[in-house]
Amino acid sequence: MTPADRPSLLLVEDDPVLGPLIADLLEPDYRVRLVANGQDGLHLGLTGAWDVMVIDRGLPVLDGIALIAALRSRGISTPILVLTALGAPDEKVRGLDAGANDYVTKPFDAGELAARLRALTRTYPAPAATVSLGDWELDPASRSVRSVYGALVSLTAKEADLLAALAADPGRVFTRDELLAGFFQPTDQPGVIDTYVHHLRRKISRSVIRTVHGVGYQIGDARD
Repeated sequence: MTPADRPSLLLVEDDPVLGPLIADLLEPDYRVRLVANGQDGLHLGLTGAWDVMVIDRGLPVLDGIALIAALRSRGISTPILVLTALGAPDEKVRGLDAGANDYVTKPFDAGELAARLRALTRTYPAPAATVSLGDWELDPASRSVRSVYGALVSLTAKEADLLAALAADPGRVFTRDELLAGFFQPTDQPGVIDTYVHHLRRKISRSVIRTVHGVGYQIGDARD
């Protein structure tokens, strides 16, 4: 990871020994900016673009809780971890209620601090809202498919689940037994899959699901 690729971290810590130690600890994974009082922390927090902040609870000029509250009141949503010697439950509650996302007490374990910061800065890809089916788009959340021409077709829960499962792995041919085990009751017979495939073809297009003779079903392109 190059320096430019590292997440940016604002560290607000007034201890002249601990502050640089924490900065050195985090530098391999973050671009760290260290300041020693709450006023400077507020200025940089408002004017800089940060991926995460680590803020000491007891700071000169502007207390850590007041700093967090000021940042949140001005619309700063950057994840914040409070690092402090005040570990009483009511102190943790104050920090979290002020807008902190996590709370670590001193003395702290370096590995735990690193893991908590990774959790605060971790991102996940957003699931696709719709699934392309040729001339149609499947919206699993609303259990519907819409054509490029505007037609909207409502599906039952099992129809939507079955279609989404086939579309999630377009190169795979699913056997009736696999589909039956995934979406239906143990007492249902494999023929129920054929019934739902028939319903989907009738509602959308005959090509929405392709029959692979002797094996099962595979998603089609649903082009009329």
